[in-house]
Amino acid sequence: MASSFLCLSLLFISLNIADGFLEYTISRCVFNSTDLKDIEFIKSYYFNKVEDVGFSSSVGKYVGYTEPGLKYAENWNNDPAVMTKWRTEKERYCQHNIGGWYSNPLSKSALPTVRLHSMTPLSSRHPATLVCSVYDFYPSKIKVSWLRDGEEVTSDVTSTEEMADGDWYYQTHPHLEYTPRSGEEISCVVEHASLEKPLITDWDPSSDSSMPESERNKLAIGASGLILGLILSLAGFIYYRRKARGRILVPTN
Repeated sequence: MASSFLCLSLLFISLNIADGFLEYTISRCVFNSTDLKDIEFIKSYYFNKVEDVGFSSSVGKYVGYTEPGLKYAENWNNDPAVMTKWRTEKERYCQHNIGGWYSNPLSKSALPTVRLHSMTPLSSRHPATLVCSVYDFYPSKIKVSWLRDGEEVTSDVTSTEEMADGDWYYQTHPHLEYTPRSGEEISCVVEHASLEKPLITDWDPSSDSSMPESERNKLAIGASGLILGLILSLAGFIYYRRKARGRILVPTN
């Protein structure tokens, strides 16, 4: 799984102002690793804050968004020299510089701490709820997702905003409501600028110290009953042994 953390680097901005109209272009590289397959080169053309047309290396051609932009896109897409120039920018410019850009945020970030625990369900749709609490990460941009038997879960998932701790760090607590299945594997996946690859934390019910109160009560009642039963059994055994010691056996013919 490739990290979805996107580091946006504004590479070049060109401005033209004439007769009160503002026209500018922005070229940038979007990346989540130093691998060429994880890099996208994007060039956008704006007129008075509206994007007319843009080129993406992932699409491989220009796409128009306004009436003038559609005409620009058609003309440029039919010009071999223009297309050759921009189709090679990812390798020529982005990949050449991204090593330094990628290491920069990694050196100025804080690794997240992940704690996976259960809680009382928020609704009656499912009998179980898991919380993936992620603490002490920086910067604030982060992605938290769920895997169930290796497949990403998109339904019954509640995300939370990144909350500042007051000490430059952030925390977030996404929820997953679900119906347990025997033998299943549930994992929380965290993707962040400080991580070179996604951090996967598997759910282990036996290590959960945050069992819902109703379940804790059931467990406590069951344990109390077991202990009481053992005490009564032991008391009965001791009483029987004492009675047996004081009994006089009379032989029978």
